[in-house]
Amino acid sequence: MPVEPLICADTATRVSSVLNRDVKQFGKKHMFDASEETCWNSDQGTCQWVTLDFPRTVKVSQLHIQFQGGFSSRLCTLEGCRAGEELVKISDLYPQDINAMQISFQVEETVLDKLKITFENSTDFFGRIVVYHLGVLGERL
Repeated sequence: MPVEPLICADTATRVSSVLNRDVKQFGKKHMFDASEETCWNSDQGTCQWVTLDFPRTVKVSQLHIQFQGGFSSRLCTLEGCRAGEELVKISDLYPQDINAMQISFQVEETVLDKLKITFENSTDFFGRIVVYHLGVLGERL
């Protein structure tokens, strides 16, 4: 089965925070709009996160992410679960603190309905995270 983008209009997303609660300018939707001009910008604080509730069961195999350099995460923890179950740790990822799209994150293929990405260790002194693009690839089941 070919790898395809798993995030769609029916994917329910949540984030830990939005800078100054300004969702119009810095909201979660900007991670998925394919624009180089917009981004999700978290407020300050440790352990920012994003959750994705997929409309149907998926098998995740790759993660693509583009941070703003200086506002990235040194450690990302991926957790996932099937509907009605508790989150279970899938893997740790170690992104670079750069502006470029990072597409080399191969994830141990996991069947799930919900994915949580926790940004454990921000490169920003105040714990802010800035994400221009977030993509999850795999297979719809």
